[in-house]
Amino acid sequence: MRRILLLYILLSVIGLTTVQAQFDNGRQRVDENGYDQYGNQVDPAMIPDRLDSANVEVQGLPPKLYMWRIKNQLGDRTIVPADTAFHHFQNSNLTEGLTGHYNYLANMGSPRMSRIFFDRRDPEPTIFMEPFSSFFIRPTEFNFTNSNVPYTNLTYHKAGNKVNGEERFKSYFSVNVNKKLAFGFNIDYLYGRGYYNNQNTAYFNAAVFGSYIGDKYQMQAIYSNNYLKTNENGGIEDDRYITAPEEMAQGQREYESTNIPTVLNATTNRNHDFYVFLTQRYNLGFSRDIPQAENDTTPAKQEFVPVTSFIHTIQVERARHTFNSNDDMREKNYYQNTYLDPDNPTARDSTTYVGIKNTIGIALLEGFNKYAKAGLTAFASYKISKYTLMNMEGNPLPDKYNENEIFVGGELSKREGNVLHYHAIGEVGLAGKAIGQFNVKGDIDLNFPLWKDTVSLIARGEVSNKLAPFYMRHYHSKHFMWDDDMDKEFRTRIEGELSIARWRTRLKAGVENIKNYTYFNQEATPEQNSGSIQVLSASLNQDFKLGIFHLDNEVTWQKSSNNTVLPLPELSLYHNLYIQTTLAKKVLHVQLGADVRYFTKYYAPAYTPAIQQFHLQPEDDQVKIGGYPIINVYANLQLKRTRLFAMMYHVNQGMGNSNYFLSPHYPINPRLFKIGVSWNFYD
Repeated sequence: MRRILLLYILLSVIGLTTVQAQFDNGRQRVDENGYDQYGNQVDPAMIPDRLDSANVEVQGLPPKLYMWRIKNQLGDRTIVPADTAFHHFQNSNLTEGLTGHYNYLANMGSPRMSRIFFDRRDPEPTIFMEPFSSFFIRPTEFNFTNSNVPYTNLTYHKAGNKVNGEERFKSYFSVNVNKKLAFGFNIDYLYGRGYYNNQNTAYFNAAVFGSYIGDKYQMQAIYSNNYLKTNENGGIEDDRYITAPEEMAQGQREYESTNIPTVLNATTNRNHDFYVFLTQRYNLGFSRDIPQAENDTTPAKQEFVPVTSFIHTIQVERARHTFNSNDDMREKNYYQNTYLDPDNPTARDSTTYVGIKNTIGIALLEGFNKYAKAGLTAFASYKISKYTLMNMEGNPLPDKYNENEIFVGGELSKREGNVLHYHAIGEVGLAGKAIGQFNVKGDIDLNFPLWKDTVSLIARGEVSNKLAPFYMRHYHSKHFMWDDDMDKEFRTRIEGELSIARWRTRLKAGVENIKNYTYFNQEATPEQNSGSIQVLSASLNQDFKLGIFHLDNEVTWQKSSNNTVLPLPELSLYHNLYIQTTLAKKVLHVQLGADVRYFTKYYAPAYTPAIQQFHLQPEDDQVKIGGYPIINVYANLQLKRTRLFAMMYHVNQGMGNSNYFLSPHYPINPRLFKIGVSWNFYD
């Protein structure tokens, strides 16, 4: 920790001011209560003056700051709320997510999987990083910053004690060299000791990023290095230590979490991933006079109007996964098979992935004249992937696999205006493993006034035909081995959304059909369902306010046509009741409240450490998860740009039933006191 702080201080001395930025997308509407169209609380200082402008210049005082993300492989950008609001700050570090959508293994930063099917991300080239979505940030999830002053964020979370507690330190720094050039860095350190034996997590992420936003040339780049070490305990030996402790040791002993025996005691997974991401474009266009008032006698100023863009994006990624175990599983019969060195109880599995993807495109931009009502882009991509696996015969030389993919595609979009926006992008494979693969998706939104408010209607759709990730087709290790090219997975999804900002109402509904659904079966090996599976989903976000009293509600219903292959809880609930007021001459904002998350019982996916994946529960070990509320009591404080919280997590432990599991045989942490503080500096 001391080294991290010293590094931060060294880098933080760099900084000048001012930036100019151009945005292709990202309109942000904020209601009278300070919430955007997505329900995020927004700091007014974070909102550019003209989000619909082709050129947004941050100038003068007070300080201005806003963030964006890369939307896709073409380098399109969308504005996101800056991390300055204290609403939900107490949940920002929870591995189960802001509103508790994820199943996980109890410890902070442990592998997780969303219970909400429509929230699940597209698979990673290396499947071993996907369960760590709470920590591993993709290029499309990285926040770039533009500000007329240097911006710094320091965040620290702590829970428990030095024996079994957890800590997380995050640092974000960004500075503008001039109106066009900005750079910064991000540090994320996580250490969870674990309230159950051999459950330690130790992660470190460091990233350097930069952007250059000029009239003609634009560039955004990231270098991210991720190191993850996870100790694996395989779950507790007997669920009755939690559900019926009086039955254990004849009721003569009370078991603390650290005294509960676990299946594994000397097993570790390590993942080391780094990527370099660069997207750039060069604009061709013309200059024109900026309209002036009739009585304005000053010389006319000119603006650059881009007409055509030449686009290039490259991503280079290297990922290494290792599994080390000194546990003798032969006695416990934990794994069904042993393929390599069966006489040796230890395991030393490893695999490496290297991928390089280039995308080039040319775009005719929207809005350069009155007839250009939409933008049109054509692009092509080439990707080479190299994999090394353990030799199937146990030889020291690894097995090597190479895959090449060539795609061509196009994009059509309308982002300007206040009423109608649409976007569609698609690509089809031409060579290598890409042959026969395609993906087309799009969205359209309509915004119109109704009842003195703006109502938004959004429709989304996607059709794809894709191969399963490489590691679901090929993998060699001590206890797991498969080689199967599989059929392509055909998916069709349709979603609709209604949003009324003034009422704080958001209603979503969707349906997805999947043919050849690929999953990890009861033996924790990949398998495809020969038929089709349908998933229906509907969710309602409705927040209420009466004076200082607030009640936030989120209700999600979903239905799987095949609960054996794709199990889902039918109902997931999140409710947050709190008092919100201001003190000390309205400079101290206070939230006092309690929230609860709940989902109906279902056969939740089990977890296997040797492959770090969730899979269907074994036939001889079936247990339903859910039907247990998790209640947290908290206090949030915000003083200017400093946020603090204190939370009693799982306050209802010991009240009612004790079936507090989110994954089979992995109980969540017992009652636990958590605190956190976040400082924003951009004065």
